[in-house]
Amino acid sequence: MDAPRTNRTVQTASHWGVYHVEVDARGQVVRTMPFKSDPHPPSYLASLPETVRSPLRIAQPCVRAGYLQRERTRNRGGEPFVPVGWDEALDLIAHELQRVKDEHGNEAIYGGSYGWASAGRLHHSPSVLKRFLGLHGGYVDKRGNHSFGAALQIAPYILGRSDITEMVVPWADVVASAELVVMFGGASLKNTQIDAGGAVAHESPDWFRRAAAAGIRFVNVSPSRQDLCADVKADWIALRPNTDVALMLGIAHTLEKEGLCDREFLARYCEGYARFEAYLSGRSDGHPKDARWASRITEVPVEVIESLARTMATSRTLVTTSWSIQRADHGEQPVWMTITLAAMLGQIGLPGRGFSLGFGAVNGTTKPHHDGLPRPTLPLGPNPVKTYVPVGRVGDVLLRPGATIEYDGKTITYPKTRLLYSIGGNPFHHNGNLNRFLEGWQRLDTVIVHEPWWNPAARHADIVLPATTTMERNDILAQEYTPFWIAMKQVIEPVGQARNDFDIMASLASRLGFGHAYTQGRDEMGWLAHMYEQARAQAQALGFEPPDFQAFWDEGTYEFPPPSESKVLLGDFRRDPAAHRLATPSGRIEIYSSTIAGYHYADCPAHPAWLEPAEWLGSPAASRFPLHLLSNQPTPRLHSQHDHAPASRRTKVSGREALALHPDDARSRGLVPGDVVRVFNERGAFLAGLVVVDHLRPGVAQISTGAWFDPAEGGRPGSLEKHGNPNVVTLDRGTSQLAQSTVVQTVLVQVEKCDSPPPVTAFDPPQLAARSSCR
Repeated sequence: MDAPRTNRTVQTASHWGVYHVEVDARGQVVRTMPFKSDPHPPSYLASLPETVRSPLRIAQPCVRAGYLQRERTRNRGGEPFVPVGWDEALDLIAHELQRVKDEHGNEAIYGGSYGWASAGRLHHSPSVLKRFLGLHGGYVDKRGNHSFGAALQIAPYILGRSDITEMVVPWADVVASAELVVMFGGASLKNTQIDAGGAVAHESPDWFRRAAAAGIRFVNVSPSRQDLCADVKADWIALRPNTDVALMLGIAHTLEKEGLCDREFLARYCEGYARFEAYLSGRSDGHPKDARWASRITEVPVEVIESLARTMATSRTLVTTSWSIQRADHGEQPVWMTITLAAMLGQIGLPGRGFSLGFGAVNGTTKPHHDGLPRPTLPLGPNPVKTYVPVGRVGDVLLRPGATIEYDGKTITYPKTRLLYSIGGNPFHHNGNLNRFLEGWQRLDTVIVHEPWWNPAARHADIVLPATTTMERNDILAQEYTPFWIAMKQVIEPVGQARNDFDIMASLASRLGFGHAYTQGRDEMGWLAHMYEQARAQAQALGFEPPDFQAFWDEGTYEFPPPSESKVLLGDFRRDPAAHRLATPSGRIEIYSSTIAGYHYADCPAHPAWLEPAEWLGSPAASRFPLHLLSNQPTPRLHSQHDHAPASRRTKVSGREALALHPDDARSRGLVPGDVVRVFNERGAFLAGLVVVDHLRPGVAQISTGAWFDPAEGGRPGSLEKHGNPNVVTLDRGTSQLAQSTVVQTVLVQVEKCDSPPPVTAFDPPQLAARSSCR
């Protein structure tokens, strides 16, 4: 008699954490259990098993009915799909890729697939795609990112470096050395649940408690009190949104006026302070940027601004600015002004002090880590096409082929895009002004998407291929800010006809004649072993001793020893600015940039400055749209990933994403909690479920990003969005001609009750049609 089969436990990982999955004898996922070394695992890991076999899984390749019939209509999002076999789908894609290349050249292929994709190093789908398209002759890629794109472009001009995620002071140094932490945009705990390459140990709650126990004073400068952990009992400065630079200038003016600047630091380590000071004092434009001036813009009392300046000058101070602050019109300026303010205080390069960009933006950056720790890596290979587009301007590219724009000191010309290949991301999440974006999307010849679930990108594609989830493949977690290499082992067989993205691209490469160049004769486990052993050799050269691949895979985890000491941001530069010159023209911190001055950009002057946003509560547009809408990162999901999971759906209000208003703003509109409300401006409208909160200042509405795009009339730009996607109303413009990054935090709206809301259909699979019914 056969012995009964028992359940087994398998280790894998995600952006949210490492976890173990219990699987029964039938291959069904029973539950998840957190990693033993994780003190605070995110609760929504428990909902992942339900998504693996969700009714929204794409069962087999599908083609939009009109596309299959070769119709010229492009009603993406408004037509049924026809299930087809893998060979037919791959043949269609291979033929179309070759057609576009032959007729229009590789510049007509956009392969800048964008999104967090997978935490694994092999099955990071945008990388897999780019390796394939590079071998096919090239593709148009994106430049920059939506997370901190403005900072990414301005930092090289100020500091001679663009490694934004390294510009963070470690928690241990803050607790040991700081007395005051002034946080523009706060540092919300929910953001520390994730890392792009996979979080392992979630320690931020403990560090906040240690900081509070150490008596460190925190100041949360934000329209939301909730942007900083309650444990630290922070002072809250509830300024108007998008006015952080004005407040920083008011603080700087007080420092200058009262002789509180560190002039020795400015003279030795900085370039161009005198030119900036002429602007600060008003000598250059007749408008002193004093505390009274700043108060009129920010609505922060004069005495608060002046008192904060004095406290910052007499304390061991860290100034932090969140990534969210720079996702706004002229987003380069708060980054530049943060560094300038820290320079005026003279504490840059000291442990626990100076400045941080994105402190707490993700899980790992506040931890000490080894520089240049090797990681198993899939090589992308070269991209023969040198044309690129700023990531914040992708929608504009689709609508204005051949147009020229200024970008980072250069003039670039938009290509004519015919084919867009997207895997591992959701373009209907991060792009602004979705009605305009959808109009450009409909003009493409072909849209190809790989997805596990029928999310907005899949529903608006021509050809959809079912991809595996993390639980259905093998991989390795190894990101920059964790000391771990983690084996991510396949938990279950692929659901339905799902295939790994790597294998899909291998099949396409074979059809197009470069299969061996793509795979190099290796399958999934062959690549994992190869990638691991290459990284292992690099680690051994640095003095570490990771085991061979098989031993690592059997054990499941390798942990590097911690660094002997944390590296102080710009510490070497402070100790010896001549020996450790910055990679700027002057070798110093450039408060005034002659290079930027030479660009003659009206929207990005040569020193940090207050530039009035396109929309803000002090602008004439506020008379019609009197609420500033802020779209924060969600708590129960990562961006739009797993919006269909139970953890995310439980947070919906009346079936829609929750919109938060201050009690005064709700009362004046006759609104009560649970109402379905219409949020609108001239660009569009969406529906949301109302919550009333006391952590927002009046005049501000807040909604999390990531609700799956759900237009009432699928495929038609301008349709009412039913589910709560804020990018229906956001602007589609660049931060400036320098960075051309996203400005989704600069948006005014009005809110009113919706008495007869249409039902949400975001989580309904699309209609599937038989081939015969589409003829």
